[in-house]
Amino acid sequence: MKVAGFTFIRNAVKNDYSIVEAITSILPICDEFVVAHGNSEDSTLELLKSIDSEKIRIIETTWDDSLREGGRTFAVETDKAFAAISKDVDWAFYIQGDECVHEKYLPIIKKEMELCLHNKKIEGLLFNYKHFYGSYDFVAHSRRWYRREVRVIRNLPGMHSYKDAQGFRYNDRKIKVKHIDAYIYHYGWVKPPEGLTNKVRNFNKFYTTNDEWIEETYPEQSAFDYKNADELFHFNESHPRVFQSRVERSNWKFNFDPTLSKNKLPLRRKILAWIEKVTGARLFEYKNYDKIA
Repeated sequence: MKVAGFTFIRNAVKNDYSIVEAITSILPICDEFVVAHGNSEDSTLELLKSIDSEKIRIIETTWDDSLREGGRTFAVETDKAFAAISKDVDWAFYIQGDECVHEKYLPIIKKEMELCLHNKKIEGLLFNYKHFYGSYDFVAHSRRWYRREVRVIRNLPGMHSYKDAQGFRYNDRKIKVKHIDAYIYHYGWVKPPEGLTNKVRNFNKFYTTNDEWIEETYPEQSAFDYKNADELFHFNESHPRVFQSRVERSNWKFNFDPTLSKNKLPLRRKILAWIEKVTGARLFEYKNYDKIA
């Protein structure tokens, strides 16, 4: 069995993306790793080259900045990285620049890839998610955020990134996946207030051509208000080893009372959240996959 990791990145230093941690977190179970490096305006390329591994192969790409609707740019760049992996690869492990995998899940993931290797009905592996928020001490929950997503796919012609690179399709149909007992840790919302404002300003440039809306909604000098999570929960477990230095370097205070977040939900979302808590079922959940196992 041969496994390739793949990702895309641009301006990781400028936007404080933890791309090194993302790559190195899954590198132990990858035979190769392809990084599509966009036309950065900072030292991202040097950062990537500093990773000490012969498994890593960097391809240079140029982002089409005119694609400013629905995050389409991210899917285009993902497909460039996927297309560059070796043809004899069996499984391709996709990870984004603000994600990380705890080392305790690597044996589980590798075992699932081995178990599913010859079951051609399974075209991908579905992961659970933990969305860290505000600081490394809290995990957020919201019906507006995905709780599961596909991150391992078969290396098949016709497999491609979908919409804003949050999932995949095979010849334009949903792929058939197995849900596995492993998590992706998402750290995109862990930044000081000023850093999050910068993030959402840059991020939304790939989703809308309305620059006036961006300026009005996220003024350049404003601090992020941390109001887009439904509930927050204390995280009392360990972070991935490769992420420990970032956790130790964090130097901002997250002054938010997680008990208050439960009270602001509209009645409809409170009811749906209660149903999910009691039954485990998330009603009306968007799923860009067909779970068959």
